[in-house]
Amino acid sequence: MDAILILTILVVIFALGFDFINGFHDTANAIATSVSTRALPPRVAVLLAAVMNFIGALTFTGVAKTITKDIVDPFALQNGSLIILAALLSAIAWNLITWYFGIPSSSSHALIGSIAGAAVSAAGLGILNYTGFIKILQALLISPFLALAVGFLMMSLFKILFKNNNLYRTNKGFRIFQIGTAALQSFTHGTNDAQKAMGIITMALIAAEMQSTDDIQMWVRVSAALAMGIGTSIGGYKIIKTVGGKIMKIRPINGAAADLSSALIIFGATTIHLPVSTTHVISSAIMGVGSAQRVKGVKWGVAKKIIITWVITLPICAALAAIIYQVLHLFY
Repeated sequence: MDAILILTILVVIFALGFDFINGFHDTANAIATSVSTRALPPRVAVLLAAVMNFIGALTFTGVAKTITKDIVDPFALQNGSLIILAALLSAIAWNLITWYFGIPSSSSHALIGSIAGAAVSAAGLGILNYTGFIKILQALLISPFLALAVGFLMMSLFKILFKNNNLYRTNKGFRIFQIGTAALQSFTHGTNDAQKAMGIITMALIAAEMQSTDDIQMWVRVSAALAMGIGTSIGGYKIIKTVGGKIMKIRPINGAAADLSSALIIFGATTIHLPVSTTHVISSAIMGVGSAQRVKGVKWGVAKKIIITWVITLPICAALAAIIYQVLHLFY
């Protein structure tokens, strides 16, 4: 077997590994509110999320194509498979570190920063597709603020609609409603996050001259969806604990408002083929809901730590991927 084929196989393995880790790292955000309000037992929530993630991952391919061609041009890459492998190793390392400490960092930031860092390390700044790369960065930057605003408005609307209702009955009803919002949240997560690994694998296939278009092959779609579904089934309880309880005290009505708000933002991004950070969006929606309920009820110290992690993820992963590429290049 020649070196390119070996590298391509490694990229596929690590890309599916990334999706697997993403499953228990990021999907925990999707079910955090329903678990924390006891709308769903953890095991049932994880199983529901796994199934809905799998379905969502098979439904769309627009985000995958954006990852394939909008950060760097896969048809112009030299040592493309090595660049992609370095990016995956960097993103996986960062995801595992933040998961270990229970920090809901962004897998999207980690992956996109890693691709850019490895590519620049290999070929200089000119290799970046600046039009597409800036568009992706804008989506990653704007989406949390949109989620914050929509969460605030959604909770404000719920307060008006249910202000005269019995609190116990309202929360009981929303606890049932949260089963649906958790399913919706997990589905939208699959439509956006699982496609990132699909895009990475397609980049590697193009770089290895194994395909000549940016179409996402069916085996790529199914394998990425399965990897995320299996990862989700394992669950990420450390992340659930942070998102579901440490940002604010969540009641069923709060959780439903946050779930609907974040699902709306994520699915909106999917329909216009833009990758967003589900972690950013869900956490921001919870902050928006909490602010509408009571500004002092949001634990802003925890929120600050989460935001700092968001900010540093992309540059750290870019630097880490650049170093990993140079080390790998010594051997290939």
